[in-house]
Amino acid sequence: MHIQTLILGAGAAGMMAAAHAGPGVVIIDHAKAPGEKIRISGGGRCNFTNMGTTHAQFLSQNPHFAKSALKRYTQWDFINLVSDYGIAWHEKTLGQLFCDETAKDIVAMLRSEMDKADAQLWLNTGISNIAHDGTHFAATLTRDGRDTQITATNLVVATGGKSIPKMGATGLAYQIADHFGLDVITPRPGLVPLTFSDDKFKPLAGVATPARVTANGTSFDEALLFTHRGLSGPAILQASSYWHEGDPITVNVIPAADLFDKLRGARETSGKKALTNILSMHLPARLIDFLKDDMNLTGNIADQSDARLQAICDALSAWPLLPSGSEGYRTAEVTLGGVNTDGLSSKTMEAKSIPGLYFIGEAVDVTGWLGGYNFQWAWSSGWAAGQAIRSTPT
Repeated sequence: MHIQTLILGAGAAGMMAAAHAGPGVVIIDHAKAPGEKIRISGGGRCNFTNMGTTHAQFLSQNPHFAKSALKRYTQWDFINLVSDYGIAWHEKTLGQLFCDETAKDIVAMLRSEMDKADAQLWLNTGISNIAHDGTHFAATLTRDGRDTQITATNLVVATGGKSIPKMGATGLAYQIADHFGLDVITPRPGLVPLTFSDDKFKPLAGVATPARVTANGTSFDEALLFTHRGLSGPAILQASSYWHEGDPITVNVIPAADLFDKLRGARETSGKKALTNILSMHLPARLIDFLKDDMNLTGNIADQSDARLQAICDALSAWPLLPSGSEGYRTAEVTLGGVNTDGLSSKTMEAKSIPGLYFIGEAVDVTGWLGGYNFQWAWSSGWAAGQAIRSTPT
C-alpha cells in the first residue's frame, strides 16, 4: 500500500498536520481513541491556547526556532477556528483560554477537519521496521492483529514525549530520530512537581499561597501548593522547567512586598498580639507555625524592631530550598528536550538531512510554559508541516 503521507500520533500536533497536509494522509495511533491528552487537559476543558503567545514563552536550545511557525499560525488563527465551530470558550488568568463545556469539543473539531481533508485515522495501530530507500519511507503497520506493509512519500512524527506514560507516552520519536541520524537533546520532565527526600513539607500538605518561585534566574508569580512529597502549584510547575537536579530554588511567600509596612502598622495598633498571630493574618497559619522555629518568630509584635521586622520580611521573601528531585514523567505535563532543532527547518519542521521526514509538537526541543502554550506549539508546528507537505509537488 502506498500513500502520500504517514503521520505517527493522533494527538494535537498530528491531527492538526493531518487536517492540512493535503490528500493521501493516513494518521495512526496505538491508542483506542484520538486526542486523549487533549481530552484530559485543563480539568477536562482543555487550555487550548494563550492570548499572549510569543516565542518568548518557550524553552529550546535555539530560542528563535519557534518564531516562524508561531508567527504564521497564531493563537488568533486557532481561536477563529474554535469560534467557527461554535465552541464557547472563556479566558482565565494570564491569557489562558478554556472551553466552556468540554475538551471533547476540540477533539471533535479536529476530527471534523481531518474528515474534510479525507485523512484516514487508524487506531489501535502499531508501527515497526521503519526505513527510507532514498525516495520513500517503508514501514510495517500492525492493526487488528494483521500486518500491512506501507510506503509513504512523507513521514510525520507526532508521537510526543515521555510525559504521562499512563496515557501511552513513549520515546518513539527519539528512537526514530536516532534511527535516521538526527540528534536528540536529552529529554527530562517539565512542568512537574518538585520533591524533597525528607518529606519536610508533609505537615503542610494542602496549604496553598501566592508565591514567587525562582529557578536559575527565572521567576514566576503564581500559586504555590505544599504536598506530602514536596512542592507543586503553578509557580512550581513553571519554575521546574528551568530547574536541574542539584540546583536550589528560592521561594518568596510575600510577593506583594508590602508586609513590612503592615507589620509596622500592627505594632502600633495591636502591640500585645503575638508576632505569629499577626503574620498569620497575611500568610497561612500552618505555614507560619511551620516556619516559626527556623525563623525564630517569637514574642509579641510590639517587641520587634524595624530591623527585626525587615529581617523577617527578607527571610520570607528569599527562602532557599534544595529539592531532591521531581515527580518525574508520571505527573509531568510536558517533556523538555527532544529532537534537536538544529536538524530541522523552522519553517517546515522537515529534517534537513532526510527529505520528507518531519517532527512536530512535543517531540521537538521546543517546550512552552504552563497555560496553553504547548497546545499552541502543537497547532502551529502541525500546521507548518501540513502546509509544507501540501505545497510540495508529488
